[in-house]
Amino acid sequence: MNRPIPGTVEVAVRHILSDKVTGFLVRTRTMIWKDNVFRVRRPQAGKQTVELTCPVCDASLLAEVRTEARARRTRIVLRTLAALCAIVFFAALGYVVHEGGKTLPEGQSLPTLFPVSVVAAFVTFAVTPALFINSRVYNGVSLLDAPKPRRRHAVRPVKG
Repeated sequence: MNRPIPGTVEVAVRHILSDKVTGFLVRTRTMIWKDNVFRVRRPQAGKQTVELTCPVCDASLLAEVRTEARARRTRIVLRTLAALCAIVFFAALGYVVHEGGKTLPEGQSLPTLFPVSVVAAFVTFAVTPALFINSRVYNGVSLLDAPKPRRRHAVRPVKG
């Protein structure tokens, strides 16, 4: 079994070798990469900069690693924001359905809050899943600088 070592995080540095998009109506994206998995030690406090090397081009990449407590706190904040957005979405959608279904007398318009609720429903419909997915994959490691623009790299968490 590959159990995680306490105080460390596994990070994959991926070098994108090819990226093709094909099709007109239905687009298919094919990416081919080579990756190397690194086990990075988390700092005791604050954040630490570590140097990782690309397995293909030997480019030096800098990644910033945060403590486990900070990463956990950020995941909790993102998940809480996703829950609040879900509540706002259902409240706004309920208000839109309630007010939009009424028959108004001639000369009377919808309340001012109606367009705000429509916008809130659309925005939170997109933001809620994005926040939830980010809370699931956030591991406290971020890429600081990428090498030359023609080379493409990504620092991703390793699914364990």
